[in-house]
Amino acid sequence: MMSLAVFFWLNVILFASIGAMRGWAKELMVTFSVILALFLITVLETYVGVVRNTIVAQGGTPLFWFRAIIIILLAFFGYQTPNIRALAGARFARERVQDTLLGFLLGGLNGYLVIGSVWYYMHAANYPVEFILPPSPADRYYEAVTELINFLPPDWLGIPWVYLAVGLAFVFVIIVFI
Repeated sequence: MMSLAVFFWLNVILFASIGAMRGWAKELMVTFSVILALFLITVLETYVGVVRNTIVAQGGTPLFWFRAIIIILLAFFGYQTPNIRALAGARFARERVQDTLLGFLLGGLNGYLVIGSVWYYMHAANYPVEFILPPSPADRYYEAVTELINFLPPDWLGIPWVYLAVGLAFVFVIIVFI
């Protein structure tokens, strides 16, 4: 059996490796997609009465799957970005190294955002997936894992910070990509 913290960090490393291969521009689109997913979850749960009165009111498993599906779908479509021509000019060896390193960092950030958000929502729903067990107080790393859960994206990227993050993402897209 594998600890959720080990699974989390292995996925962050995996996402970082993928980011190094894809480059920073494509990984930035995934980052913006996950920020948009967190924004949509916040807006739907806070301001849309149908969602608030049905899914959020039920809590538990339906709320977890609602949140997880939004994050996974938007991350999936973020990874399906086409080639970004505005950033694909002539490349030199130095630029390729910079692109790889920045892609590695942004890929790790994306792993943290995607896997961390799903883990946070799973924890909030009291681990509704049958084969995933919550951290046990008997585990020697229990305190470190519970501290890690407190630093996952939905915990610190709530209202008003998610609004600011979406605004900054759109400003970046308008300035750089258009």
